[in-house]
Amino acid sequence: MAVQKSKKSKSKTAMRKSANMAYAKVPKVLTEDKTTGEIRLPHHMTKDGFYKGRDVLAKPEAAAE
Repeated sequence: MAVQKSKKSKSKTAMRKSANMAYAKVPKVLTEDKTTGEIRLPHHMTKDGFYKGRDVLAKPEAAAE
């Protein structure tokens, strides 16, 4: 089992945490859906069920019969 040789100081711990917070505070990127015009996250479907301009929640005609 790995055991550290000496304790990390509070300043070294704070420096590491502050460096990692730069990635956590990046604002989310939002895109507008081409079909509905709704604002959404990229690579997510809208609340209406559209993804990449097509309705993904609608069942195909062949499967309905």
